[in-house]
Amino acid sequence: MIIRSKAPLRLGIAGGGTDVSPYCDEYGGVVLNATIDMYAYCTLEACNNERVVFTAADRNETLEYKMKSSFPIDGRLDLHKGVYNRVVKDFNNGKPLTFCMTTYSDAPPGSGLGSSSTMVVAILKTFVEWLNLPLGEYDIAHLAYDIERNEIGLSGGKQDQYAATFGGFNFIEFYANDRVIVNPLRIKGWIMDELESSMILYFTGTSRDSAKIIDEQKNNVVTRQEKSLQAMHALKQDAYTMKEAILKGDIAKFAKTLGKSWEAKKQMADSISNSYIDRIYATALEAGVYAGKVSGAGGGGFMMFVVNPVKRLQVIEALKAFDGGRIMNFHFVTDGTKGWKIL
Repeated sequence: MIIRSKAPLRLGIAGGGTDVSPYCDEYGGVVLNATIDMYAYCTLEACNNERVVFTAADRNETLEYKMKSSFPIDGRLDLHKGVYNRVVKDFNNGKPLTFCMTTYSDAPPGSGLGSSSTMVVAILKTFVEWLNLPLGEYDIAHLAYDIERNEIGLSGGKQDQYAATFGGFNFIEFYANDRVIVNPLRIKGWIMDELESSMILYFTGTSRDSAKIIDEQKNNVVTRQEKSLQAMHALKQDAYTMKEAILKGDIAKFAKTLGKSWEAKKQMADSISNSYIDRIYATALEAGVYAGKVSGAGGGGFMMFVVNPVKRLQVIEALKAFDGGRIMNFHFVTDGTKGWKIL
């Protein structure tokens, strides 16, 4: 039997960072995000040779083990092993499984599109389909979060797992004790089309270690750094404003708030922006964009810009000045993670 799955990557539109503990535990966080037609993929082929093979095709990395109940979290394909360890422990009575797994993603690690968390969701979804696990959307998202943050020990927020699992435009609330509420937004077709026409997704050509940025942000909350805290409060308020702007199709207000939010985000941690990102942003502004921001924790990865569609091509031409960067065409998608069996 072969089981396949995919989970969509997301654009972090507003509120990113307020979903990270301890901020969301103390103050409550809100995030506005939307999934796009870029995915993390997983294929699992059940076998009976008492071996477990993990392959990350996009990283040219393969690990093969004799089947056992758990594998070491040692920096090598930890996302794959972390999901396996937890599934065997919680849902297979500690009994080992034998299979070959292959994964790949449309975006590189450190892209700012939630690629690592989305991969965890995709891997978990194959096990849900294979073992017929009784897990709903909230269960999958929370388990994926728990595996990545607590089992594997990777720093980060909570939004990515929920975006990948639920899909679509979501306004997500985060509270203490891991309480999360996903509010799907009903975006009219013409508004979605206008947003796609008005947005440019640009890969800077550089990835970054989001964990270091997030650890700095978390420390700023713990130590009560006033500048960082006020920035997070502003980000949270901007998320409410941008949600209303999107629902009403007010692209001008959406763009204005996006720019304001980016300025606030840069106050959360010193490493969120850098001179290279600042140069890209300045070039885009000069070419005609209304505003923009980095998707995700910051420091590199993907940037998104909002522009009058008639000026779109001149902005794209201006961004060609930066070696290694590239425009990524995308469309919004409404479905979350999917899994299916091939008998």
